[in-house]
Parts: sequence; C-alpha cells; structure tokens
Amino acid sequence: MRYRSAWQSFFLVFLVGYMLVWILLPTKTYKNSWTPKMQKNLNSTYFREQGVNLLLLSFPPMLVAALGCVYLHLHKKSSSASSKRSYLLMKRPAMVAAPLGIVNAVELAFAAMFVLLMIWSLANYLYVSFGHLHMHTPGEKVWQAKFRSVSLRLGYIGHTCWAFLFFPVTRGSSLLPLIGLTSDSSIKYHIWLGHLSSLLFTLHSVGFIIYWWTMTDQMYLMLEWSSTYLSNFAGVIAFALLLAIWATSFDRVRRKMFEVFYYTHHLYSIYIFFYMFHVGVAYLCMILPGIFLFLIDRYLRFLQSRGSARLHSARLLPNGAMELTFAKNPELSYNTTSTLFIRVPSICKLQWHPFTVISNSNMEKDKLSVAIKPYGGWTQKLYKHLSTPLDHLQVSTEGPYEPASSHFLSHESLVMISGGSGITPFISIIREIIHKSTSESGTKVPRVLLVTAFKHTADLAMLDLLLPLSEASVDLSKLELQIEAYITQEHERPVGDDKNQIEIKLFRPNPSDSPISAVLGKNSWLWLGAIISSSFLMFLLLLGLVTRYHIYPVEKRGENYHYSYKLLWDMFLVCASIFVATSAIFIFQKRSVSADGNQIKNIELQTPTMSPSSWLTPSDRELESLPQQSLVQSTKVQYGARPDLKRILFDCKGSDVGVLVCGPKTMRHEVARICASGLAKNLHFESMSFDW
Repeated sequence: MRYRSAWQSFFLVFLVGYMLVWILLPTKTYKNSWTPKMQKNLNSTYFREQGVNLLLLSFPPMLVAALGCVYLHLHKKSSSASSKRSYLLMKRPAMVAAPLGIVNAVELAFAAMFVLLMIWSLANYLYVSFGHLHMHTPGEKVWQAKFRSVSLRLGYIGHTCWAFLFFPVTRGSSLLPLIGLTSDSSIKYHIWLGHLSSLLFTLHSVGFIIYWWTMTDQMYLMLEWSSTYLSNFAGVIAFALLLAIWATSFDRVRRKMFEVFYYTHHLYSIYIFFYMFHVGVAYLCMILPGIFLFLIDRYLRFLQSRGSARLHSARLLPNGAMELTFAKNPELSYNTTSTLFIRVPSICKLQWHPFTVISNSNMEKDKLSVAIKPYGGWTQKLYKHLSTPLDHLQVSTEGPYEPASSHFLSHESLVMISGGSGITPFISIIREIIHKSTSESGTKVPRVLLVTAFKHTADLAMLDLLLPLSEASVDLSKLELQIEAYITQEHERPVGDDKNQIEIKLFRPNPSDSPISAVLGKNSWLWLGAIISSSFLMFLLLLGLVTRYHIYPVEKRGENYHYSYKLLWDMFLVCASIFVATSAIFIFQKRSVSADGNQIKNIELQTPTMSPSSWLTPSDRELESLPQQSLVQSTKVQYGARPDLKRILFDCKGSDVGVLVCGPKTMRHEVARICASGLAKNLHFESMSFDW
C-alpha cells in the first residue's frame, strides 16, 4: 500500500507539473524570459527548434504512459476500501442537462478548469501580442492588426484542445486507467474537445479569410506553400476536411446516417497530415504524445485484427437478438462489462462495431460471448446471415477492453435498471455473481434486483442470456436475485407466444481461425510499456541523427532547408519507430504464445428444446423439473406498464446500494436525477451507455 501511494504521488506531481507548463505557456514571462534561456540550451544541433517543446510538452506524458504500464501491471488486481469510496464519489451525478448529459462533480470541476485554461491562455496570448503588434501590410490600421492577432490566437487555443483530443480514444491507453477512466467511458470528452476545437479552428480560419479578403486584399496568401515557414494552403485543405468531419459528427447525423459519419470521420488521418504542415514542427511537439500513443494503439489493433477469430456457436433468440460465442485463450482474463469490437467481412469489410461481453472469464475459461441486438442495418444483416444454412463465419475481433472499475460487486445490494438492449452489461455482472456464489465458499455476494423494460413480449428472450449454455444446470439457490420485467407496448401476453424457441448454430472450425487472446499476451501492460519507451526513444535518437547530420549542415551553410521536409521527416520517423518497435515485440510475443502449444478444444454444447422466456407465463409458475426453476420463480412480468423508478429506488433498504442503469437517455437521466436529489444517500449511481 505504501508503494502504491508513492506511485500515485509521483504521477500526481507529473500531472501538476505538466499542467503548469500549459498555464505558463501563453504568459509574457514564459515568452520573453524563459523561452530565450531554454532555447539557448535546448535548440542544439540535434533538435533545433523542437528541443524546448520536446522536453516540456512531449517527454512528460510519454514518461508517465510508460511508467503507468508498470504501475498497472503491479496493481491491476488490487483494490481497497478507500479506492472504492473515491470511485463512488467520482460517479455521483452533479448535473443532468443537455447537451452534456450526466456529469459528475469531478468531470464538472475538470471541465470548468479546462475552460478557465482556455480563457487564461487566450487573454495572455492577446496581452502579449497586443503589446508588440506587427503591421503586416503597408497602411494597415491598429484594429486590423488586432483582428489578425485574435484570429491567430484562436488557432493557438484550438491547438491546445488538440493536445488532449486523442487521449480519450486510445483504447489500450495506460494513461486513462491511472485516473479511473477507459476509452469507452471517456468518448464524451473526445466529443467535447472535438466540438470546441472545431469551433475555434473555424473562427481562426474565417477570421483570416475576412482579414485577407476584406481588409488587405491578399486572398492569394491562402494558396501559399512557403518553403521557409508554415503552409497556408495546407491549412485551407485541413479546414475543408475539418468542416466535413465536424458536420457529420453531430448527434442527429451520426444516428440517422451512421455510415456517412463513420467513413467521413476516417478522414482524420488526411486532416492530421495537412494540419501538421500548417502548424510546423515546433507546434507538432505540443500534440505529439496524444498522436504517438494513439498510433501505437491503432497499429496494435491492426495486428490483432488481421487474423480470424474462432467462432464456436451462435444462439439466435426469437426477438432477433444474438449471442456469439468465440473460443478464447484460457490465459485471457477480463472484467465484467468489457467490450469487444467485431468485424464481419462478409457483411462489411471496413466497419467495426462494439458489443458488450456477457460471458464470465472465471466461469467460462475457454469461451467468450457477446450479445447483439438487431438495431441498424449492420446487425440486421448479421442476423439474416446467421439464419441461413452456414457452417463457418469469418469474424475479426479487437479487444476485449475492460472497464475502469468493477467496484459494484462489493455493494451490499445492487439495483440494475435497463431498457431494451441495455440489459447486456448486466448479464456479465449476474454471471460473475453466480460464479462467486457457487464456486467461492463463504463469499458474500450482493442482493440483486434487475428491473428491465422491453417493448414487446418477444424481447423477454433476452433473459435467456442470463445463464450460459454450458452452465444451464448451475445452482442458483445461493443467489438472491429478483427480476421485474415490464412490457410497455403490450397489455397481455400474445396467444401462442410459448411456442417460440431459441436456435443454436455450431460452426465448423477452420485451421486459419485462432482463439481470442490478449494482443500482447499475459503481461500485456509490461510489453506495452516496452513498446512506448523503446519507440519514443528510437524516435528521439533518429530525429537527433537526421537533424545533426542532414538538416543542420544545410542550415549551417546559410541555405534554406525546406520547412515542409522537416515535417515529413518527423512524421516518417514517428511512424517508422512505432512500426519497428511494435512489430518486433508483437512477433516475439506471438512466437512465445505459439511455443506454449495451447490448443482450444471443441466443446459440445447441448441445444435446449425450449426458451426459458417462454416459461414466464403469469399462470404457470410450477415448473419443478426445470433446472432454471429458481430463476423463473424470481421473475415478475407486468404488461402495459412502465417501472416506477422513484418508488423502486426509494424502497431500497440498506446503507450501500449500487444503482446501475443502462438504456435510453431519458431513463438514464431520470435515474441520475433521483440519485442526485440527496433524498436517498444510500444510493450510489453509475451509468452505462452505448451512446456516443
């Protein structure tokens, strides 16, 4: 515990120091006093104008990312009461409002501090620039020079947003878990930063268009690609790409035209390419850590997804939902509510879709299952594809990616509220509780109340997934589970509904398929740390050599070394370093796993003859011969009604009640408001969402 506190103190000091640099960066003291001294010592023949920013803005996050991997390896399974209390405090909702959604106190505080940083930076940039105005054209007025300065500094502020933009979307990040986050839970921060930076860059670009067009009659400068400084034309191309990406990323467009959003968003790679030509090598170092770590993660995902996963079976439910079961390496361990990304080339070769893992790595050592509800064209095509005669299906996977915490299992009781497909994260939690109650003697598990709302009776089939096929006869006598199911759009059970059955499809193994494994093996955090440290050191070494023996001799002779070529060197060396270091460690790790000779045996699954959801008739509860009797008896179905969430939550007894909600936005917001009201202080809220 002492060593853990020392690690956390170290990371805290680095975080405070890193943020202090951003606070001081726009000040007059930094520009006029500190920068000249640092440039004198750091703008050497090896790094030139990149030296200061590499040391102050690139090196600290990369060091923390590498050391964070070591910390996560040493403490990945440890937890404490104090960490649980702090986690619950972080999750308590402080505000529920559009368009931000559910925001807790910690998020609100950090958002406020970031906005203050933006205001502070803009004010100081303008204070410094207004004190030394430069008239760029003959006859230019002071107010015009100030207008140009404001437009330029708005771009600086947008660049600050970009320094943090890629951290939330790095799925295998070692930085996010240090502060209790994952990429899945922090996508909203990427969205906030994306909208803010897009707005600032738009104001920056429009400001310069107005300045060149109406004030100085210099529109030709928009097409300039300077050999000695930044490229304006590259900025124009980047701005055009930004408008396309931004316009298709709004909520309405994203939901109604997902393919348009998905493919347009992938223009980010071209956008970054031209954006870097516009900002230059020195400013590139300011945003380098986020891009560097994202590229490592993206390349690892590419390496993992090249092969085909061994799909063992599919369980097709009467309501169109699916459970896909894959073979997995027994050494692969994951927490409840993890996420797996799936690509099916026969449906679409480019699209990846995230799905909740519903299996339990302790209960099912060599299998991994995901639940899929047919929402949207892709999932509907998948269901139709699986409904046809099929003996093999090629599927690629990425992940699984674990949640930041699983402290909800240590609550005295759990209330899980879901709507529609929102039940899927809770399936893995219930399976974990079943495992602990049956295999770990003396282990105290929380009481569970599952409140789920469906539109139609057929959706009750989702309850079939609470029990894995291979554990159909599991003992549920020690499990305190109560299920309340609400059918909102039907007033009575349809006649003949008890004939619905599930369908099990077993797939033929293919020699080219392989079980799902961790991309870097059992000690993945240590290997990731090795990749981060070795690739970044390789980049610094190669950059120093290229600068010292290729760029510096040209500049020493008084000749001009094309400014864009320096950027090309930086981009090439970043990609080359990541490619070499990541490929070497990935191949070495793959050979080690192959040498172990772990083979996944085919498992014969029994095909049920009846769907458990068909047993949930109000009049027939005497089912003595069924192994799921206790599960059926604990289920109460109500038709034509919606759950009274306030009554349900206020009736919860006990001092420590975990409230988990996953479903439509209105449901999540209603539960958040109830928990944030302060009327029931025993409720500890956590929201799970599939929405971006």
